[in-house]
Amino acid sequence: MDTWLGFSPGLHLTLCTWLLISAHTQLNAKAEISCSSCQSPVQLHLDELQLDTGMHAATGRRQAAKALERVRLEYQLVGVTDQHTGVPSETQQAGVPVDEPRFTDDGVTAKVALEDSTRFSENEETYGGEYIIGVNDLGKVKDGAGDVALRRVKRSGPDRPEFRESLRTGGPGLEGETSDERRSPGPLLDGHRLGRSEFKWNRDEGRGTSRGEDPKLSSTTFALTGDSAHNHAVVYWSGQNSSVILILTKLYDFHLGSVTESTLWRSTDYGSTYERMNDKVGSKTVLSYLYVCPSNKRKIMVLTDPEFESSVLISSDEGASYQKYRLSFYILSLLFHPTQEDWALAYSHDQKLYASLDFGRKWQLVHEHVNRFYWSVTGLDKESDLVHMEAHTPNGRIQYVTCRALTCSEPNRNYPFPGYIDISSLVVQDDYMFIQVTTAGQASYYVSYQRDPFLKIKLPKYSLPKDLHIVSTDEHQVFAAVQEWNQNDTYNLYLSDTRGILFTLAMENVKTTRGLGGNQMLDLYEVAGIKGMLIANRRLDNQVKTYITYNKGRDWRLLQAPATDLAGNDIHCILPFCSLHLQLQTSENPYLSGSISTKASAPGIIVATGNIGSELSYNNVGMFISSDAGNNWRQIFEEEHNVWFLDKGGALVAVKQPTVPTRHLQISFDEGRQWTRHSFSLVPLFVDGMLVEAGTENQIMTFFGHFSHRSEWQLIKIDYKSIFNRKCTEGDYQTWHLHNKGEPCVMGQKQIYMKRRPGNYCMLGKDHAKVLSAESCICRAHDFECDYGYERRREGNCLPSFWFNPAVVSRNCSQGQNYLNSTGYRKVVSNNCIKGVKDMYTPRKQMCPNRAPKGLSLSTREGKLTADLGTNVTFLVHLDEGDSMRTNIQLDFGDGTAVSYSNLSWIEEGIRHVYKTAGIFRVSALAENSLGFDTTTLYLHVTCPVEHVQLLAPFVAIKNKEVNLTAVVWPIHSRTLTYFWWLGNSTEPVISLDGSISYTFTSEGMNTVTVQVSSANAILQDTKTIAVQEFFKSLLLSFSPNLDEFNPDVPEWRQDVGRVIKKALLQVSDFPEDQLLVAVFPGVPTAAELLLLPHKNQSEGRKNKEEELEQISEILASALNQNLVEFELKPGARVIVYITQLTLAPLVDSSPRHSSSAMLMLLSVVFLGLAVFLIYKFKRKIPWINIYAEVNQEKEQEMIGSVSQSDSTPKITLSEFSTPTEVMEKEMDARVKRRIGNACESTREIPNCTSV
Repeated sequence: MDTWLGFSPGLHLTLCTWLLISAHTQLNAKAEISCSSCQSPVQLHLDELQLDTGMHAATGRRQAAKALERVRLEYQLVGVTDQHTGVPSETQQAGVPVDEPRFTDDGVTAKVALEDSTRFSENEETYGGEYIIGVNDLGKVKDGAGDVALRRVKRSGPDRPEFRESLRTGGPGLEGETSDERRSPGPLLDGHRLGRSEFKWNRDEGRGTSRGEDPKLSSTTFALTGDSAHNHAVVYWSGQNSSVILILTKLYDFHLGSVTESTLWRSTDYGSTYERMNDKVGSKTVLSYLYVCPSNKRKIMVLTDPEFESSVLISSDEGASYQKYRLSFYILSLLFHPTQEDWALAYSHDQKLYASLDFGRKWQLVHEHVNRFYWSVTGLDKESDLVHMEAHTPNGRIQYVTCRALTCSEPNRNYPFPGYIDISSLVVQDDYMFIQVTTAGQASYYVSYQRDPFLKIKLPKYSLPKDLHIVSTDEHQVFAAVQEWNQNDTYNLYLSDTRGILFTLAMENVKTTRGLGGNQMLDLYEVAGIKGMLIANRRLDNQVKTYITYNKGRDWRLLQAPATDLAGNDIHCILPFCSLHLQLQTSENPYLSGSISTKASAPGIIVATGNIGSELSYNNVGMFISSDAGNNWRQIFEEEHNVWFLDKGGALVAVKQPTVPTRHLQISFDEGRQWTRHSFSLVPLFVDGMLVEAGTENQIMTFFGHFSHRSEWQLIKIDYKSIFNRKCTEGDYQTWHLHNKGEPCVMGQKQIYMKRRPGNYCMLGKDHAKVLSAESCICRAHDFECDYGYERRREGNCLPSFWFNPAVVSRNCSQGQNYLNSTGYRKVVSNNCIKGVKDMYTPRKQMCPNRAPKGLSLSTREGKLTADLGTNVTFLVHLDEGDSMRTNIQLDFGDGTAVSYSNLSWIEEGIRHVYKTAGIFRVSALAENSLGFDTTTLYLHVTCPVEHVQLLAPFVAIKNKEVNLTAVVWPIHSRTLTYFWWLGNSTEPVISLDGSISYTFTSEGMNTVTVQVSSANAILQDTKTIAVQEFFKSLLLSFSPNLDEFNPDVPEWRQDVGRVIKKALLQVSDFPEDQLLVAVFPGVPTAAELLLLPHKNQSEGRKNKEEELEQISEILASALNQNLVEFELKPGARVIVYITQLTLAPLVDSSPRHSSSAMLMLLSVVFLGLAVFLIYKFKRKIPWINIYAEVNQEKEQEMIGSVSQSDSTPKITLSEFSTPTEVMEKEMDARVKRRIGNACESTREIPNCTSV
């Protein structure tokens, strides 16, 4: 499980990053960017790009894009982290690629990264604390010279002699400088002159300044001399009024798979100058990674490369001096304790976890074969040195283990979740813990809230997730993204209740974007500084549109486009046909702004790349800004820029995208309305990143980049204090009211913020308050969302979903107690409204009713029907309804022993039993109280595992007639299977090697059939219920095509839809409910069979019963033919039920003139008498007489489905006929059998192949 987190560098956070290094490398070299303060690795892989070095290669953005080759971005744990988690490399998980469950563990996110299902290839390699992918097929230089060394990534064209001279002189022709910077009529981009609109922006960028000279900021430049060949760097700046900056550069050889050179630099004057520290750490020591303690930033750990030596260097004075300690293992990653500065966990190359309580001087083994690990969470875990781990067991399974760091022997270990879990599925985050368990190919998700026992997460019944990610867990609520069974490139967003158990839908079909390494990125952005505000890109009718919500997904709306463009021309964009659409990709490099930016200290300001039109587009994009939290938008640039927030959000700074070198930046003090251009370098710089607001009292930003692809690392320190003329006073501020299109109540509050007046060139104080006041609003309908099991209809009401029964009361509700009965609504989490409709929508307290037991189920803890001889088998008894405190539970293990409990509270942890003999045991459970009882049975195979099976059986069978039962196994096995058939109330099974058997039911009523399939060490079972009658009426049903769109083709869905169809049919007739059955067939298109059963009145004759069925059949047929039977599957999806017309000839002539049973009997006798006479007379001349005899000897198939249906609705009465009639019936059975068999093979199972 991984969680997703967008990076937002804060004032008091450790600021560290891997920067893109364009170094002299071999062809297989690649650059990396890492964020050392991000919570867990986000691994991204970029498909190779071809590098064209022809003499006529274009300059500017296009060639720069081609030059970006196999960039790998990684975020590692260095400095302050919010989530204290260790997630080792995938290659370290059992040594082989594994399928990871879709959970994530990074916390609140604005941009969600979805891990791709593909895994690392065999050439993946790891070193130090970083994760490196070997490169086999990088882009070749296409100049006909074959493979040549690829040097620092070229960004603006060939390195010609005159170009190099320009670099030295700073005159015309500077690398990548636009024509506007040289004051030419029009700049060149991609080999052509810019159009009018592009040139318009270049003219505007000097607005507010003298065209003769751009204002120059105070800056100093430092080159890391001698490191031009190094292709990695990590930068650390504490950001807490410390003047120390540390930079570790290194050369990683992708052929050798290790670091071969490194240099450690240290600055004590905010980056004006740097000192080489190699002599302090050892001139021959090769360093691989740098870690900073989050709770004491003066303490630093530096790891050596394990290819040379395994050591750790420790500093307690911000890197001024170091002590070296040898290690007996190789460290892949470190995890510091959130509060204890000397505590750390180290993960080794062989999947072992070590702990140190003296800042790395001594290490002790905690556990072997670990996949994931977390420190304790303050306030939730009792012991501060508790470690949460996901570890392998000796049999290769995975368990969730906790123990104290230095006392983790087996007797001291705890297992919070009983049973095994999926690999890489453990997430410990805030108040929640998540795990995933997969059984029979279906994943189940469990959550623990505030360290309570794990409970199963409840999504809507038919979401059937293929993939699930935890997006965030802030504000006591879980935000999850689920890819459901019918989705491929979109996800649905769900919000939970406070406990993280019950999830409701927030938005459907959120778009995903393919990231640099092929990983999917969810287009969802959480706006910083405003609670409950989200922006998402939704795919609807093959179009992607941008939506915004102010109440955590309760309501969404489109974005209103700006009224005018940059030139002041009117934009005619009318909702909903035209709107503003935003790109929601946050930058993988946290020191580039990405396509959308917000800041908590600047609430309401949103800067994003986007377009205006009917749908989201990545062509003809511009930069847009909103100053009022997305209500109104303005365009600020016609091309993409990186935009950062300065002075706690009081000012904005913009720099062109890093593919274009520049020596200017632009600053706005009026929320993007006016921009002033400033020069920060004499030579254009390729900007790889920028650090902003390093200290609370220092107005310093640092640019990192290169002057050319061959130059040294350039670090430009800029003091922007000079752009302010004074500190802000009270008169420089104004109030701003947060609203949603004029609605002042947002998340149940009227919020008023203090903002600097646009255009005031003053510096915000460190005590600048963001929220001036927050007044609670009166609760209204939009403050409440639909509760679990309810859906919002078109009229706005929340009504139960078709699969949900709101009348079910929890079994934990005991007589004499109270429970909260849902009204169908629940208040949006973190909404602060009061009074109003709160009482009307809040769940009502009611007395627990006294109920009979219902929904009793029995299973083993692992969900299997097999156990090894002599081992503990834990049985779990679950009761859906009933009084758990007043219901007696009896469990018979089937081996002569049984137990009894007075209530369910005694068996919450399960019932253990050891079988001493091998065999098949019938385990039965009985739940009983004063109002009734319920039973269930489980057949346990000792020493034999279980496989998957589906039982195909008719819904209704004829008394004393054979019925065919078929077991279908997936996948189909080539090995011999053993089938165990439990028929009716028999205590011994019928065993067969064939997947089909015939059976005759001798008594009317409901009979249960269970089949178990044994293959090697696996056993599966399926159960069906068959109604046995002397005769019945059958109609085949079809539906309007829209039902197929919601058909996941699973048995439970067919049962629930059948119940809905039955309810709709009962509304048009007064036929008793227990005599009407509906069986929905498997497959698509969806079809069903309506079965009418005679009532159980023994005194009434059969003829009267048949006539009654005929009458009700005609009533239902008439209603169906008039389209009077319909039901609503979900809001806006109404389904009409029809009669299906078959072409198979009827057994009985159903016309009005010949519909009586007497006419049927007379015609049958005459016809059969004539047939017998002809056969007897000419039997020796009939060549097929032997074949006919064989057909008559075939096993008879029961007749369930009806044959050809006419408008008058033919009646099919299967009764006892005379001997001649039986001959005719067998002939018809053989004919129907062949037709139905062909139908099953070609399309779907119909009547005789019904799976109910």
